Amino acid sequence: MTDYGRGRGPEPWHPEDPLYGDQGWTGHQTQQGPVPYAGAPQQEYQQEPQYQQPYPQQPQYQEYQEYQQYPGYPQQQQYAQQHYPQPQQGYAPEQAQQPQPQQPVYDSQGWDTGQGQYTAAVQTDPYAGADYAQHPSAGYPGETPDLYGTDEAFPPPQPPGRRHLEPEAVEEEEPEGDLRVGDAGRDGDDDGDDDEPDGRRGGRTKGGKPKKRSGMACLIAAVVILGVVGGGGYYGYSYIKARFAPAEDFAGEGAGEVVDVEIPKGAGLGQMGRILKEAGVVASAQAFVDAANANPKGKSIQPGVYPMNKKMSGAAAVALMIDPTKLNVITVTEGMRNSKVYEAIDKKLGKPDGTTKEIAQREAKNLGLPAWAGNNPKLIDPLEGFLFPTRYDLSKDSTPESLLKQMVKNASDKYAELGIEAKAKELGLENPLQVVTVASLVNAEGKNHDDFRKMSEVVYNRMKKTNDVTNQKIEFDSTYNYVKNQSEINFNLKEAQAFNNPYNTHFIKGLPVGPIGNPGMDALTATLNPDHGGWMFFVSVDGNTTTFTKTYDEHLKLVAEFQERQKQKNGG
Repeated sequence: MTDYGRGRGPEPWHPEDPLYGDQGWTGHQTQQGPVPYAGAPQQEYQQEPQYQQPYPQQPQYQEYQEYQQYPGYPQQQQYAQQHYPQPQQGYAPEQAQQPQPQQPVYDSQGWDTGQGQYTAAVQTDPYAGADYAQHPSAGYPGETPDLYGTDEAFPPPQPPGRRHLEPEAVEEEEPEGDLRVGDAGRDGDDDGDDDEPDGRRGGRTKGGKPKKRSGMACLIAAVVILGVVGGGGYYGYSYIKARFAPAEDFAGEGAGEVVDVEIPKGAGLGQMGRILKEAGVVASAQAFVDAANANPKGKSIQPGVYPMNKKMSGAAAVALMIDPTKLNVITVTEGMRNSKVYEAIDKKLGKPDGTTKEIAQREAKNLGLPAWAGNNPKLIDPLEGFLFPTRYDLSKDSTPESLLKQMVKNASDKYAELGIEAKAKELGLENPLQVVTVASLVNAEGKNHDDFRKMSEVVYNRMKKTNDVTNQKIEFDSTYNYVKNQSEINFNLKEAQAFNNPYNTHFIKGLPVGPIGNPGMDALTATLNPDHGGWMFFVSVDGNTTTFTKTYDEHLKLVAEFQERQKQKNGG
């Protein structure tokens, strides 16, 4: 704003205002009537041209017009003195060829009422042409009526410096069924004391009638609230029940219907519980997890196939699964003989005794043996040494033949991985089968990996042609026990030395004709990497620790000690 009128921006009043058209306080000559002011009629003055700071060098604004000082206009006089340092008495002279603008009229507060008229301007005013009429007050009957004196009138215009343009909010009729959650209880704004621009209370229509609330809207609101409350309550109840209520569980050992449940390697208790629930064994995974955590051995459950009843309690399921005999698997241990493996397969699959052994002998060449194995007719069992030690899971589709094929394949893959064909020549052996045979002897006589390396050194040293102590005989008791299908420590040595059998190392020189068991990985790696300590003899005096010696005299002392221990043990 400037000191002499409005700014350049338009500030229109309401369109229904009779004085609408305030276009920047410019226009034609206003029609003014005598207006009493402080007991004297107000006189007309030519309005001072607008002076704005951005245009200080325009010629028509270099001279300031004088404002007549009248009694009753003290503030106007002060205003004129403040802003016009060189006042002149009287009216501003008219200038030829340039009409002088009319002097603005100021009220008692010192601001321009807008009733003056700019008749000329240097810059083109886009709002020029609007007429303004000075209306007399209601104190002069017969003249122009006061349009601001009625109840329905718009408020009088505010000074330019005090105007705040606020667009009037356009209210729309609330449709039937319109739901306004915030209107419950009253209309209008939250504070309840904000008025609309036209003076009406918020929440009412222009006609002054309150907004209607239909019964359908209330019904919809009630349904929505009930739905929200009900849904939240249901989910809250479900959460609390799942979080704090005991897990759903069956009772007892089950309904009798048996299903095979396979637990994969690396499965945790939660995954086990989900697998059991899907199979119908337990009522919920959580019941199984809770029972497993409550059982001291609950975390020792092994992967594999378990034959289990349906509808078992979580505790019953855990009790079954921590019992290794209940696990539907066959475990071939390191050094285990084939005869024992055959018996385990028959038992697990419910076959008559001897079924698997007969299949192994009949189908030996069709079970996947490598080309260098099973060719010697003196072999007691061509599959000996080829049923690789590990655990084999059983299922309802398992058969003796399928299991034997799987075991032979595992052994063949391991032997190929170790490269025993090339290693056989490096170790001075005739063929890869002899590598497996040495490993089977080491696995049968030793206790641990350290023993296995020294034990393989004993085998290689006794096989040497320079061995004149045992005359190239290995003399392992395990070979005699294999032929006899026994596991005896105390047997008649003379009988063993006289027993003629290609597997009996007390009778023959060198290695037996074939393996005497199924060696594990420790025995195999020890056979391929023996301890080069020059060991020739060994004996386990206490049955747990194996002692190795290089000379026969040392060995005889250990044998005498061992025999004395055996007499004391047997009470002799």
